[in-house]
Amino acid sequence: MAHTQHRTMRRVLRREIAGTIGLLTDEQDFTAMRRRYRTFTFDDHASYLQQVETLLRTLASQGGHTTVALFDPEEYAEFCAEHDLDPDTAAARTRFTAELAATGATVPYEGQTLDTLVPHLIDEAVRRATWEYATTLLSRIGTCAACGEDIGRAAFLRASELLVRILEVSGPGDRHLVCSVSTEPEALVAVLRSDDERGTPHLDEGEALEFTTVLALGIATRTAGGLVMRTSTPGTTDRVYGWRLRGEGLEPLTAGEVFDAYCTDVESGDLVSPESGVDYCVPPDLGDEGRPTTAHDH
Repeated sequence: MAHTQHRTMRRVLRREIAGTIGLLTDEQDFTAMRRRYRTFTFDDHASYLQQVETLLRTLASQGGHTTVALFDPEEYAEFCAEHDLDPDTAAARTRFTAELAATGATVPYEGQTLDTLVPHLIDEAVRRATWEYATTLLSRIGTCAACGEDIGRAAFLRASELLVRILEVSGPGDRHLVCSVSTEPEALVAVLRSDDERGTPHLDEGEALEFTTVLALGIATRTAGGLVMRTSTPGTTDRVYGWRLRGEGLEPLTAGEVFDAYCTDVESGDLVSPESGVDYCVPPDLGDEGRPTTAHDH
């Protein structure tokens, strides 16, 4: 009787445990793990993904909550070297996955297929990497020689003010914002989606943080960049408009400039056919809060 109660209690406790699975989304990464580590015994990437998906469904059916993390072989090797772990062990892989749960890109499993989950996981990893890179660059700028102000912090506050002002003047509807800054070796791009809930913008905190950080980097470094926004309201035509970065503010783009920006492929530079039922227009006035300033010529 007591033994049966203990087994029941253990089953209940298992449902209380949240887990994380480190996923090798890329076949090249999967092959690298197979070649390097004898204890990584999966045969091929396709069957590996099938087994992971089956495990996720099983855990969900038992009432468990599982997140999926992006497993990178190079980061794993660095982690093992840093912590003096034997990388050719399941224990080391488990420990690294636990670290990913706290610090890495993760997506919760909610019954979706891996074909749906993997792109979201990769997007999350790109977003996190963009934020970390932009944050590092901001922190290295230092202080203003004239006034002693922390340039990165001041630029972040300014970017936050601009984002709030843009959301205030854009009116009701769902919004999709894209901010790009011409850094080297390649431009940084951040995306922010704002869902309209009874006239109140609802933002993802992670997206908002990344977006504000990238915008702040453009402000702090006086780098060429811009912001394009699309608003959607049921029953009306979508509107697209934007601004270019100018000093510590934003300068409105003309309707033609918005059309060129929105209908050009970022990677190839080729023109993309414009969508039907979309108005390319001049943005709403941001007022004094959005106008370019020359307060600090860092």
